[in-house]
Amino acid sequence: MKLKIYLFLLLGVIGTAQAQNSGTVSGKITEKSSKAPISYASVTLKENGKIVSGVNTDDNGDFTFKNVALKSYTIEIQYIGFRKYIGSVILSDAKKTATFNIPLEEEATQLQGVNIVNERSTIEQKIDRKVVNVGKDLTTAGASASDIMNNIPSVNVDQDGKLSLRGNDNVRVLIDGRPSNIDPAQLLKQIPSTSIKKIELITNPSAKYNPEGMSGIINIVLHKNANTGFNGSYSGGITIGETAKHNQSLDLNYKTGKLNFFGNGGQNFGTYFNDGRISRLDQDIQQNLDIKNENDSFLYKLGMDYLINDKNTLSFYTNQNKSNGKGSVNTSIDYNNGSGLRNIYQQGTYTGPETNGTYNLAFKHIFKEGHTLDIEGNYSDNKEKQNALFDTKTTLTNNDSNSAVYSDFIKSDRKLSTVNVDYVNPLNEKTTLEAGAEARITTTGNDYITNNPSVPVASQNSNYTYDTDIYSAYVTFGQKYTKFSYQLGARFESYKVVANLNKGETRFDDDYITLYPSAYFTYNLNEKNTFQFSYSRRVDRPSLEQTKPIREFSTPLVTSFGNPELRPQFTNSVEVNYTKTLAKGSFTAGVFFRSINDQISRILYPDESDPSNEKQIMTFTNYDSNTSYGFEASLNYKITKWWDIQPSIDFSSINQQGVVFLFDPATQTSNPIDRKITIGAFNARMNSNFKANKRLSFLLFGFYRGATDGLQNNNHEMYKMDIGSRYTLLDNKMNISLRFNDVFNTMKYAFDTMYPYTQAGQFTWESQTVYIGLTYNFGGAKIKKLQRKQREDNTNKGEGGMF
Repeated sequence: MKLKIYLFLLLGVIGTAQAQNSGTVSGKITEKSSKAPISYASVTLKENGKIVSGVNTDDNGDFTFKNVALKSYTIEIQYIGFRKYIGSVILSDAKKTATFNIPLEEEATQLQGVNIVNERSTIEQKIDRKVVNVGKDLTTAGASASDIMNNIPSVNVDQDGKLSLRGNDNVRVLIDGRPSNIDPAQLLKQIPSTSIKKIELITNPSAKYNPEGMSGIINIVLHKNANTGFNGSYSGGITIGETAKHNQSLDLNYKTGKLNFFGNGGQNFGTYFNDGRISRLDQDIQQNLDIKNENDSFLYKLGMDYLINDKNTLSFYTNQNKSNGKGSVNTSIDYNNGSGLRNIYQQGTYTGPETNGTYNLAFKHIFKEGHTLDIEGNYSDNKEKQNALFDTKTTLTNNDSNSAVYSDFIKSDRKLSTVNVDYVNPLNEKTTLEAGAEARITTTGNDYITNNPSVPVASQNSNYTYDTDIYSAYVTFGQKYTKFSYQLGARFESYKVVANLNKGETRFDDDYITLYPSAYFTYNLNEKNTFQFSYSRRVDRPSLEQTKPIREFSTPLVTSFGNPELRPQFTNSVEVNYTKTLAKGSFTAGVFFRSINDQISRILYPDESDPSNEKQIMTFTNYDSNTSYGFEASLNYKITKWWDIQPSIDFSSINQQGVVFLFDPATQTSNPIDRKITIGAFNARMNSNFKANKRLSFLLFGFYRGATDGLQNNNHEMYKMDIGSRYTLLDNKMNISLRFNDVFNTMKYAFDTMYPYTQAGQFTWESQTVYIGLTYNFGGAKIKKLQRKQREDNTNKGEGGMF
């Protein structure tokens, strides 16, 4: 008992002594112009540049540091939209308290609108990614994210809106670091270009990221609104081609107290046209395709952030996407080979809605600056229905004809549940440890019903399920020194897939555990020259569309199916990058090497059920191991005050080996051939901006993609030139953009091949268009001041908030 009393007395003496040898720093932060208090401004105490402690001001703009050692400090005060304040604090035995009353001045740019955007885009190389900071020159490129992607180095968008990175379309798209579960080609058309802050090209992702996507990750980072009060922006545009396509979006944000509410909605509608022809040269058969898609899609997002306290934040949002599409593929086939057929004409129509709902709940805990714990749960449900009607008329050489009408119905449902935990701990100033775990459960179901007489009765009603369970954990460890830094990591992943056709009639499953290591090394030769080396192992798993044995599309001569026995492809990738900072810009260059096992590729082979040897099956297969290497270089340079250029080039060489089919007219059979080839691909871009005055600017963009000889098809070269202008008004709150795309109407996709038959083809789309767009930002500082005044009048109704 006496020991306990002595212990309490000792602790009391120590506490009293500590209190007597410490001081207090307190103060109040206000707006200089209105004298209104600034709540949740960031206040930091530093000693010799090192952070000692940090707090946020309360609802009345007050802050307090207690039990501060009697030393000399630097105090820094920051709040978005205001100039940073830096002052000194001296505590001693003679002066144990320090009081501040700081009026912050607003930045001059605060009244320019919600998002402050640079005139021109810039590129910077970070330890594990290349970052393109999107300027007004890129937002002039078009209405949506899809429109500006072809202006980004190493990124290409084909005529169907599909993305590729360094010539490879096995790329993963993230929005603000999170997967979207919506088809990227459709999603990028919904995101306004003016909402994009930066685009991150992660060509060699670390172990922290999911290993899917052989060529890497494209992360689109959107603008975040941090102003208190009500803010928003409207963006609308019209693209004039064969017909007019319309798009518009509205972003709103309201922040008060501890709550931040946000939402946005976007609509995209119009009719899109594509034309194509495929000629079979050995039998003089010509197939012409007239494709029309009427799209009406709507995407909206609603969410809120709740600041529980300075260290804990809870967030929720939901994404909802709905599209009603109607497509038609009219195919005409002319026979000039004496086969008894004069022509075939098929009208195919595809209708049906698609809906996607995503729900996300996230919790963030801050132990201290840089030391964080994130827990996130995500659920999405995608439903799609398609009704297809095919009307085929065949005319014979004796002028007789026959017709056939049949219909298809496809229904698919995909559910994805994800839970992940991420932990970041800066062990000291030089060392950081990151760790995390994730579970992803995916279930899919597909029903197919047809009355096509050419399909066996037993296969006219089928069901296909494709389910995956993925559990993973990762750890990364990094250290930074004056000139050298490194990061090492590893990801362990358990993957299980089960595919069933007609409830077990045909079953395919796979179950394995894999290690995905990564390593990054960066060396700063000096302030202007940086070198980076990286290595990672990645995987590209077969997708639902690539595996389901249900027709994707159909013409009289070509039918597309998936392959449920596809194996995943694994890639080992090595990169070396160099960045040089120039007086008027920057230069980046890099080389890479990849070793790919079981590459997944499309294949075209004869339909064995067709005695005429005219019909073909398009599907997917695994090619043998191959290697690739390449380089890329880009420059961002301001030649004069009114003229800057951004040229870039990239080249890749791929060694491929695989099996293709070659038709033998003598035996009327198709024989497999093992081919080995080297594919070379070259791309070049030039983005040039001219500033006439503070409000008016012009841009000139050129693009070239070289011809490539592939394992199955030889693709011809592609090129185009765009011109555009932008005018700003209303104190930079409004932008009006005008762009003429593909001025000389040169963009087209053409190919030739001899596998399985000698063929040549060309597809064209509405590449030559005129885009007119308007963006208007509203809200800002004035509304923020009014909202604060209202809070002052109702101080008992709620507490202040950070978001």
